[in-house]
Amino acid sequence: MNMSKNKKVKKMKEVEIEDEKSNEEIIETSTEEKINQLETEVLEFKDKLLRKAAEFENYKRRTENDQMNLLTYAAESFIKKLLPVIDDFERSLQHIEDAQDIGAIKQGIKLIYDKLMKVFQEQGVKKIDSVGKHFDVEYHEALMQRADDSVESHTVLDELEKGYTYNDKVIRHAKVIVSEEKSSADEETENDEQNSN
Repeated sequence: MNMSKNKKVKKMKEVEIEDEKSNEEIIETSTEEKINQLETEVLEFKDKLLRKAAEFENYKRRTENDQMNLLTYAAESFIKKLLPVIDDFERSLQHIEDAQDIGAIKQGIKLIYDKLMKVFQEQGVKKIDSVGKHFDVEYHEALMQRADDSVESHTVLDELEKGYTYNDKVIRHAKVIVSEEKSSADEETENDEQNSN
């Protein structure tokens, strides 16, 4: 009986060992499957990453090309609007030699000028109105001063070159002549004259 018991114990141990081996094989198999699965996922993520990097490079290149084209051809629409004005000037120049009426020439030039100013205005370019205004360094550049008792000190008397703004930004200051600052004796005389009236 002892022998049979020993055989049973031995058999049980063998079964346990086989179960352990089987469990180890299952664990090894599941670990290998997990590793294979993770390696597959890693490869998929690498592939996705490479594709995204390539897409980003293409996007970056397209954006740079678009920006270069924008800078290169930014003035295209404005130039197209100026071409009819140039056409008018060319037609005028062709017929100026044959023209008999100076008034008609003046009127033609005025029409072309008005057309040009309309194109500028549509683009946001405006003249700075200066004469008679108080001198302002934001809009004016004083080239000289002149005495003039009929206006206040620092008043723009004359405009030597027009100034322009583009969408409310000064792109060229008006070059002007400004009235001189009155001396204190002149101011007293002016005040006395105003008080006596």
